[in-house]
Amino acid sequence: MINIADVAYSRLQAPDLDRMEAFLTDFGLVRAARTKTALYMRGTGPGHHIHITELGEPKFIGLAFNAQHADDLIQISKADGATPVETMDEPGGGQRVRLTDPNGISIEVVHGMAKLEPLGVRANVMNTGDASRRRAGTRKILKAGPAHVKRLGHFGIVSPDPAATVAWYRSTLGFVGSDEIYVDTEDNVMASFNRVDHGAEYVDHHTFLCVHGMRAGLNHLAFEVADTDDLLIGHDHMKAANSGSHMWGPGRHVIGAQVFDYWLCPWGHLHEHWTDSDMLNHDHPLALHPRGEGVVGSQWGPPPTQAFVDQVS
Repeated sequence: MINIADVAYSRLQAPDLDRMEAFLTDFGLVRAARTKTALYMRGTGPGHHIHITELGEPKFIGLAFNAQHADDLIQISKADGATPVETMDEPGGGQRVRLTDPNGISIEVVHGMAKLEPLGVRANVMNTGDASRRRAGTRKILKAGPAHVKRLGHFGIVSPDPAATVAWYRSTLGFVGSDEIYVDTEDNVMASFNRVDHGAEYVDHHTFLCVHGMRAGLNHLAFEVADTDDLLIGHDHMKAANSGSHMWGPGRHVIGAQVFDYWLCPWGHLHEHWTDSDMLNHDHPLALHPRGEGVVGSQWGPPPTQAFVDQVS
């Protein structure tokens, strides 16, 4: 087992790279590289890319995770079904080990990829009830346009067997549980929220969500944006551009507490804008919740749509 640093990028497949690039640009990503057969999109952070689309029939291929150390690749290459360490022949370079999770999803563990110069994002200073003079003497005028996607923060997958799936991610990649929602008995888990394990360091509430469903696949990819203003301006831009289909939001989740907004790409893959997540460390044990405890839904904003509950691609 290794403890991964974070999630690096997603890998999808689509029949029209031009159309996918248009959607992702409206969503707030920026082209990092493009070949005849693949599109690589970045955020404002230093990661070379956080989203790959390969040319082909619509498909969710898999996910990649950043290893903390180069030696972690050697260690993970010894896992059942893992490839040897290999050099990546793709933009961004680096090395990787490839595995397959219990649902047939392709998993890459990568290290040594190129870093890019971060893209500038405006500071958003806010006057609040207990700090009402933070922005004294200045006017706030926000520009319309796409949200500023910073990074891929987490992902949700659907599995007919969440227990086996969660056990694999924890024992192979070092995830630890933050919250789980169960039905009737605590061992009948319908949703498991898991974070990376960095000990005393505070990390996002979850990087990996697994929900129960009859067909395995992707539920959503979740991209952090600059702040709540940025998310709402991005929402207006997506609506005006008629780019993708809106599924749910804006609102604030109960578990994890992120402000959220969900959009479908033209081929049915669900992409989330989020900001302001809870952050936990090793002092926070796994919390268990019965489904009827009010943990499914929104603290504010609309309730989840049935399309979101049923989403898998």
